[in-house]
Amino acid sequence: MPFLVLDLEMTGPEPDWNEIIQVGAVLFDDNWIEKGQYLTNVYPENEEAFSSSSEKIHNLSLADLEDAPMIYDVLPELEEWIIKQLGIQKTQKTTDNNPYLRDVIICGQSVINDINFLKEAYRLEKLKWPYSRTLIDLHTLSYFAFRILKKNSKPVPQRLSLKDIAGHFGFERESDIHNALEDAVLTAKCLKEVFKLADRLKLGE
Repeated sequence: MPFLVLDLEMTGPEPDWNEIIQVGAVLFDDNWIEKGQYLTNVYPENEEAFSSSSEKIHNLSLADLEDAPMIYDVLPELEEWIIKQLGIQKTQKTTDNNPYLRDVIICGQSVINDINFLKEAYRLEKLKWPYSRTLIDLHTLSYFAFRILKKNSKPVPQRLSLKDIAGHFGFERESDIHNALEDAVLTAKCLKEVFKLADRLKLGE
């Protein structure tokens, strides 16, 4: 089961109105060994949905995205990149990559939001969803892990934002401006630390 740690930047919060404008991902094999990193900007089809509030978060203007590819090019490009990085040999020429990607688990911070945007993009472009329906969410895992630590009088962050979770493990963003790849890398580091916590936990009899 390969793991794709994903982060997206969008023009706003609503998948049925706003759009993806940046895709960042870190790909890992079954043993969580990194296989590659991916980053691309995306030009939005619905320019009217581009919000100034979201621009303050990611610092990307429409002018910055002028030469970026459209989402209908990015989605198949990302699929082929994953297949190549994992060393998968396709047995036939096809745009349906589900046979090759159905075991790829998408991971992220509050990742259901990113998956909703990604699935909406697939729906609008009339493309078949190729990835596993299993997901790994750093936010949920951290809530559970930190709850156990707190019960054992261990220090935990007060909030569960990516910044706070990363800070607990000694990581931080280079700036307050969100970049999809930087956040994907940071999320992957935190996931590995949460997994380490799970490996150390023992149930008392």
